[in-house]
Amino acid sequence: MVDTRLTPAPQRFAAPWLGLASALVLAAWFGWKAYGPRDLGDPIANSLVALEKQDKLTVFSAQLSPVVAADDERLFGILKSRQVAVIPARVDYTIDMDAMDRNRMKWDAAAKRLDVILPPLQIGRPNLDEGRAQYLREGVWITPDAQAKLTRDNTLLAEKQAGAQAANPVLVDLARSAAKDAVRRNLAIPLQVAGYGDVTVTVRIEGEPAAN
Repeated sequence: MVDTRLTPAPQRFAAPWLGLASALVLAAWFGWKAYGPRDLGDPIANSLVALEKQDKLTVFSAQLSPVVAADDERLFGILKSRQVAVIPARVDYTIDMDAMDRNRMKWDAAAKRLDVILPPLQIGRPNLDEGRAQYLREGVWITPDAQAKLTRDNTLLAEKQAGAQAANPVLVDLARSAAKDAVRRNLAIPLQVAGYGDVTVTVRIEGEPAAN
């Protein structure tokens, strides 16, 4: 007997978080107003204030739909069953902002340019949404124990597959770009507010080559 009530869903990807830019702008503004000096002061210190209390900053989130299959045999192979599963998963990409310090920033006063090196991008553990999982089961008789084992096996396989998908270079590049764009935009604003004028902020992630 085959249960065909549900069919697999296509894989989908999420865009970078749209609210990140505005949140960082507000954090930079209030941080400078609360802690910043009245004169221009140290541009690196002002920039670090804008990044305070960010902790692990989520810069990108991918929605994945791993398709996995597991088999089970019982009674010396007499009872065979198979379960195909589509289990939605979300993977977050973060930057550990607690690691930011003066050594990761360089200010060029003549060019009015701030060079920033971010900590490495971190890929989070897949968060499976088993409540929205879809299953296709095959077998003449699937015992409760067999079904439980098939589900456990599929969960492990889905987590592993989602992790591999999250490491796809295309997704990693999107996450890196989102991180750099957000930090670039939102470090420029507090410097402008502090009176440095039209500044340039260059951002790269640790391990990336410096721009010429």
